[in-house]
Amino acid sequence: MSEIQKNLVGKNTEYAAAFTKGHLALPPAKKYLVLTCMDARIDPAAAYGIDLGDAHVVRNAGGNAKDALRSIVISQQLLGTNEIIVVKHTGCGMLIFDDSVATGLVEKNLGAEAKEALGAFEGDFQTFPQLEDAVREDVKLLKDTPLISDDVPVTGWVYEVETGKMGDLIALYGDAFWVDGRRLIDVKAAAMPRLRSAPPLALQRIEKADKPKTHEGWTLDSPSTTPMAVNKIRGAFAAPKKGETFELRAGLVSQYAWERKESIQKTIMSMTLGKDVSALFPDVLKNIATPDLDQKKLVYLYLMNYAKSHPDLCILAVNTFVQDSEDPNPLVRALAIRTMGCIRVDKMVDYMEEPLRKTLRDESPYVRKTAAICVAKLFDLNPTMCIENGFLERLQELIGDPNPMVVANSVTALVEINEAAPETKALRITSVTLKKMIMALTECTEWGRVTILTTLADYKAADVKESEHICERVSPQFQHVNPSVVLAAVKVVFLHMRNLTQEQQLQYQRKMAPPLVTLVASAPEVQYVALRNIDLLLQAKPDILSKELRVFFCKYNDPPYVKLQKLEIMVRIANDKNVDQLLAELKEYGAEVDMDFVRRAVKAIGQVAIKIESASEKCVNTLLDLIATKVNYVVQEAVVVIKDIFRKYPGYEGIIPTLCKYIDELDEPEARGALIWIVGEYAEKISNADEILSGFVEGFMDENTQTQLQILTAVVKLFLKKPDNNQTLVQQVLQQATAENDNPDIRDRAYVYWRLLSGDLDAAKSVILSDKPAITTTMTSLPPSLLESLLTELSTLASVYHKPPETFVGQGRFGADAIQHAAIQEQMQNARENPIAASVAATAGTTQNNAENLLDIDFDGAAPASSEAPPLAGASGLEGLAGTPQRVASPVASAPQTSSMNDMMGLFDQPAPSQPAGDDLMNGLAGMDLGGASQPPPPQTQMHGQNGKKTNDDLLGMF
Repeated sequence: MSEIQKNLVGKNTEYAAAFTKGHLALPPAKKYLVLTCMDARIDPAAAYGIDLGDAHVVRNAGGNAKDALRSIVISQQLLGTNEIIVVKHTGCGMLIFDDSVATGLVEKNLGAEAKEALGAFEGDFQTFPQLEDAVREDVKLLKDTPLISDDVPVTGWVYEVETGKMGDLIALYGDAFWVDGRRLIDVKAAAMPRLRSAPPLALQRIEKADKPKTHEGWTLDSPSTTPMAVNKIRGAFAAPKKGETFELRAGLVSQYAWERKESIQKTIMSMTLGKDVSALFPDVLKNIATPDLDQKKLVYLYLMNYAKSHPDLCILAVNTFVQDSEDPNPLVRALAIRTMGCIRVDKMVDYMEEPLRKTLRDESPYVRKTAAICVAKLFDLNPTMCIENGFLERLQELIGDPNPMVVANSVTALVEINEAAPETKALRITSVTLKKMIMALTECTEWGRVTILTTLADYKAADVKESEHICERVSPQFQHVNPSVVLAAVKVVFLHMRNLTQEQQLQYQRKMAPPLVTLVASAPEVQYVALRNIDLLLQAKPDILSKELRVFFCKYNDPPYVKLQKLEIMVRIANDKNVDQLLAELKEYGAEVDMDFVRRAVKAIGQVAIKIESASEKCVNTLLDLIATKVNYVVQEAVVVIKDIFRKYPGYEGIIPTLCKYIDELDEPEARGALIWIVGEYAEKISNADEILSGFVEGFMDENTQTQLQILTAVVKLFLKKPDNNQTLVQQVLQQATAENDNPDIRDRAYVYWRLLSGDLDAAKSVILSDKPAITTTMTSLPPSLLESLLTELSTLASVYHKPPETFVGQGRFGADAIQHAAIQEQMQNARENPIAASVAATAGTTQNNAENLLDIDFDGAAPASSEAPPLAGASGLEGLAGTPQRVASPVASAPQTSSMNDMMGLFDQPAPSQPAGDDLMNGLAGMDLGGASQPPPPQTQMHGQNGKKTNDDLLGMF
């Protein structure tokens, strides 16, 4: 190995040991290219102020543009550079010889064969006698070639190797400058004015033509000439290009900064409106390297939106992100790391490591808090990288950061990571971190408070003292203006105060009441969420708002959903002390015009009567007053409510005659069924009970199923209480229920009653007239286990739905990107399988998939098929049950026939009823194997004549 090679390897070893720039991206960060000479006396990085990763540097003998054209095209078209700087230097070797000298040396040193090979150079070694003319010629060549866009600025410079200074600006193209009040624009390789005290390499472009900028110290040595550009002449005869995208693209590549910024704003506007402007991605990307923070934000926003569709082009901006993450301005650093985290491209992950590590330890808290959230986003893309680089440990350390916003964002990120991957145990709360979180609670933003409070609610206190400390420090948050903070604080205190003494619990309950009352005065949407949460709290602690009844009185302008929820709350906090006030308010609601609200108010009166025994008489009198108004829907709801009161307090039978007066006005099944139940239950005390029920029996077949069941039961009760006069009535209703009715529920109940009445009547009385347990409440309450689960979900969507999260969120964590991707894949698959059907389905919008549909809480499946459809061949399991066999005409009543039903009824020495018309349904059920298999139903044959028999193996065979 030569000394040069040894020196090369040694120096490289030292360089690699201190090398920290491995994260730089392929494209240059500052998007420009420098063409300069290969002279050993020139160090472009030091002389031209080029940092590693900033720009492309193309070097050859003399900095010749023709030789470098291939590299320049690649840099422009593939790697996104948008400015060219040609730099030649004094004392260049290309000035001291010509082509003949070079050709002669080649022939002398390499032979005639080598001279013939010079034909590839066409005998032109690109030497030049005049330095400045050579600069102008190269600028002209680059601007005249069709391989380089007209909007790319090209400038020519001279570097003095003797002094190390950048000398004069020799030629420029594509920008406008103001020099001593004179405008120089679109100068194409012209005789340029020599600019003394030349400006820096990054030339300052004008923002508006009417606002010229003069550079002090610039003097004109000779007048400038501005010949017309050839490209402009061609453009004058070119066909006009129209369209919004073309206009935006033209603005994005404009030579004026103000026009480029305006075009970016228009592009973002179109993107916000849902228009597809992804075709402008390369042009927008060219504007990323700018000192204008507003413009940088807009470009970053565009990148975040279209990074998915252009992942390869997006990588071109990585170097800018890396440079911006080291910018002196903390806003730029935070913006860069936030944007890198928001670009959901796998290729971006490799470049995030070093910037994220630095920003997590940045001196600015604004940058640190932004980087903390970026860790959670990076974990979603590449969990392994996060763990291996110690980012989770760093987040845990940031919980102890002196800045409260950093603490809040660190907790937020750790909570997200812990939910996504519980096995990582990312969030570990110790006594030290607990203290830091509580200290940050009073100083961080409102959303940071919600996160910290939610974390404290999930934390299991080590002892009573710790629970007391948490409650004490969290309770001041009850006074916060944000409802989310208030509800989160209530959840923390409510869950931790269980460890305290009874006296302390009562003390914190009293503190909770005012903030909860304040929430009821908020906007309707906030009210509803607060009321749903209050409902849960009252089910656990009924006395928490016992003194705040008036707060929940309904206002005239409350939306219906708020009014109904307030009624629910008022019933829950009703007690002996406020019941009179509550009944007076509910009675007033009975005069409202909203039918649903009035019905719910009447129902609330009945719930209060059942809840408070001492107020039952007042409630009944209030209901009678409402019935006296003779408003149809009020009367019907009152009858239903009084039926429930009878089930709790049987001693109010004196009001039955009043109810019977309105029997002809009842047209709703529930109200008719309630009155029929009352008549049957108190038949022995109603003298004309048989007349009332006989009227219902006559129209039995026209009644609703619910009413038919009540008629059947009430008539049987009447027969058992007054058997002498009602035999015909009971036989009539049983005959209609078994022989003429198709409903299996009614037929089954009629058969059971018939069997009971065919035997010992005392036994029938012991079954049908037995004492029923009194009801304790008609209010809807959650099971204790579910209530306990929902109390830990206060201030979340689960507390509004009163359902566990897993019932409406779905298993696992689904992001919007994943759902959208799955939907697109499904549509593509459907289109491939059946293009016509997919098109029709897309047009009609008949998709049945309700995964992640938060509005479809019950996850109802598709509607069942019509019951009239014939059963599918070969159906098994429950599908066999769904297929109803075709109807078979029942035999006439007068035709003598026998069946297994005769044998059953014969046990009681009673004639069996005629074969019902719905036996075929029983035959269908007989074919179902409860063990899982399905058998075909037995064949049905209609038999005529004296000796005809028909087997009926139905469910009644169990008797």
